Amino acid sequence: MSTPRSTHARPDPRRGTGQRAEEICARRLRARGWQILARNWRIKAGEIDLIARSGPILVIVEVKAGHRGSLNGPQLPVLAVGPNKQRRLRRLASGWIASHGRTIAFREVRFDVVGVLFERDGSLAAYDHLENAF
Repeated sequence: MSTPRSTHARPDPRRGTGQRAEEICARRLRARGWQILARNWRIKAGEIDLIARSGPILVIVEVKAGHRGSLNGPQLPVLAVGPNKQRRLRRLASGWIASHGRTIAFREVRFDVVGVLFERDGSLAAYDHLENAF
C-alpha cells in the first residue's frame, strides 16, 4: 500500500522571507510618502516586486532578501541584481507602463534595488535602499 501524498505543497521558506522583506520595504516607502501602485505584478515574462510613485517619478523596486551568514548568494542581498535581472526588469517595466501608464502621471522612470538582511533569529539586520541602481 502506498502512502498518500499531501495535495498541499510544503511552504517555501525563501518565499516567506521575500514576502516579509517586501512588506518591510513597502511600509518604509509609504512612511516616506511614496504611493505603492502595485505589488508582485506578474506577467508571463516575470514579476516586479513593487511599483511605486515618488512625486513625479515612477519607481520600479526590486527587493532582495537574505540571512546573515548564508552561504547562498552574495554577502549583501542588494548585490544580487545582475545584468540579466536588470534587462528583465526593464522589459517588465515597459509592459506595466504599456498597460497602466495612461492612468498614472509620471515624468520619469527609475529602478531601485532594496536589500533586506535578516539575522538568523529573523530580526532585521540591515536595510539598504539603492536609488537609481541601474
